[in-house]
Amino acid sequence: MNRRGGSDRGGRDFRSGGGGGSSSLMRRNDRNGGRVEKRFDRQERNGENLRAIRWDQEKLDAFAKNFFKPASSVLDRSRAEVNAYLDKNEITVIGKNIPAPILYFEEGGFPSSILAEITRQGYKEPTQIQAVGWSIATSGRDMVGIAKTGSGKTLAYILPALIHISNQPRLMRGDGPIALVLAPTRELAQQIQQVCDDFGRRMSVMNTCIFGGASKMGQANDLRRGVEIVIATPGRLIDFLESGTTNLRRTTYLVLDEADRMLDMGFEPQIRKIISQIRPDRQVLMWSATWPKEIRKLAEEFLRDYIQINIGSLNLAANENILQIIECCQEYEKESRLFKLLAEIGKQGDNKAIVFVETKRKVDQIAGIIKRNGWRADGIHGDKTQKDRDYVLNTFRRMNNGILVATDVASRGLDVDDVKYVINFDFPNNTEDYI
Repeated sequence: MNRRGGSDRGGRDFRSGGGGGSSSLMRRNDRNGGRVEKRFDRQERNGENLRAIRWDQEKLDAFAKNFFKPASSVLDRSRAEVNAYLDKNEITVIGKNIPAPILYFEEGGFPSSILAEITRQGYKEPTQIQAVGWSIATSGRDMVGIAKTGSGKTLAYILPALIHISNQPRLMRGDGPIALVLAPTRELAQQIQQVCDDFGRRMSVMNTCIFGGASKMGQANDLRRGVEIVIATPGRLIDFLESGTTNLRRTTYLVLDEADRMLDMGFEPQIRKIISQIRPDRQVLMWSATWPKEIRKLAEEFLRDYIQINIGSLNLAANENILQIIECCQEYEKESRLFKLLAEIGKQGDNKAIVFVETKRKVDQIAGIIKRNGWRADGIHGDKTQKDRDYVLNTFRRMNNGILVATDVASRGLDVDDVKYVINFDFPNNTEDYI
């Protein structure tokens, strides 16, 4: 039995096959409903009626995108010092004319309002992806960031977005967003919006979050009023573009977050349609946890002279700080083993846990059984309304203990910091979901 404290987390995973099965203990504090968002987005349009813009025939106003104004300490740092930092943190940077990294918040040239919010939130120093990514992004360069969830990538592209926006002409009536962030799922989109809210209010930058499975009316009203940042899932954005609710003619800063996940979920056609609506001299930042050939192809096609940042190895690997435990059992034994494990977890002081199962039906079944056995538990899956999903997630986040049951495809973006145990009741279908 594994007991974790602080930010370390663990979980257990049951699977069966043939005469027996196995399970493993792992951390999964970054889950979301990938398949759920796909289900909703499939109800939206795929862009068949969206007319491609002939940008070579359009008159485009010039815009600025290089705002890199580092402190003298950044420019004075020797190549040996920079290389030592990169080596120590397992950072690989590939490209031409790479700007020097920002090792301290005060070196980045951020306005005092941003630095005040950084201090308020208790950040001590930039993460690896922030240190290297901020200088690249504020220089106006295209970039690819390969980093695991939890690397601080959201702030790595949101702060440069705010700087970019503050240096553009103000929005006029009928203008679309200046910055667009595409994300695969509603949960991730909402988490990105929270970061935009925290830092954007310091610079009077407005945003909206649009995704499938929620009412279009409020989202449409936000778009019509005009916002500088739109965070969107691909299908719902396509729907608003086709209806003329918004446009991307003012968009000069594009972010593709969890690009590998979006491609896995079949969003490549929508991504291509959306990019066709954005001027070709835009700045593009692509973020991914992996670097498969499909992502490489997308980067080569839509990014120009880009810089690539790799944090750690490009090969998938389980977190070394997580104890992985595998148990072999018969299918009929899984339920009793689950309850024995939950009883062990319940003896710990902080015992918040997530249980992943394969189907939505099993979510309701297992959550019900757990509750009948006296534990605080609830389930989340794609057949629940957005209101119910938000309520369950927010309640779980506030708990000091409790159990959340979810489908095993909820594999990214569900950010719950204090989960210490994750149980895979049904083994995930592929390595990527497991990691």
